[in-house]
Amino acid sequence: MTSSPMARMLRLCAVAGLAISAHWAVPAWAAGAMATGGLTSQPIGHYDFCKTHPSECNIRPANLAPAKLTDALWRKLINVTARVNAAVKPMSDLDNYGKDEVWTYPDNGFGDCEDYVLEKRRQLYRMGMSLADLLITVVRKPDGEGHSVLTVRTDKGDYILDNLTDEVKAWDETGYRYLKRQAIDNTGRWVSIRDGQQVLVGSVQ
Repeated sequence: MTSSPMARMLRLCAVAGLAISAHWAVPAWAAGAMATGGLTSQPIGHYDFCKTHPSECNIRPANLAPAKLTDALWRKLINVTARVNAAVKPMSDLDNYGKDEVWTYPDNGFGDCEDYVLEKRRQLYRMGMSLADLLITVVRKPDGEGHSVLTVRTDKGDYILDNLTDEVKAWDETGYRYLKRQAIDNTGRWVSIRDGQQVLVGSVQ
């Protein structure tokens, strides 16, 4: 059957539309990487977590290169964020465990920000990502409250997985003040984030 010029144009527009949709499966603009400083104090919650899970806090990843940001990885980040955010019900450590600053996996179905981070990190690590690219990060929200998120290092920049939103955002588009995060070469060490302010959450020297 012979196609008219108009029909051919409509088909081309449809194909172009699909290509644009596929492109938007990954972020249109990549964030730059955070600038980190030297070693800094470890949050007290992570210190206690390491006492309970020592094998998780002395890992030195062999590959320190950032993850390649592909369509598949982007979908994985979105899916893990949404799944964990939906599965874990928010609850303070005081209500959940009777004390503050308990960093643990939310295996009982409840948790606060650090617990969401740990679970997302665990799931992505099991999917084959390097722990050098999955970094627990301490921030300050615009209201001044301390908060924790998961930084994912990619070759297109650093992105944030957050329990307060299902949207995966470039780190510099969250509105947070970044204070410290895990070192890429040692899961038990922490580094400062340049231009960060004094940490408001408990930490050990």
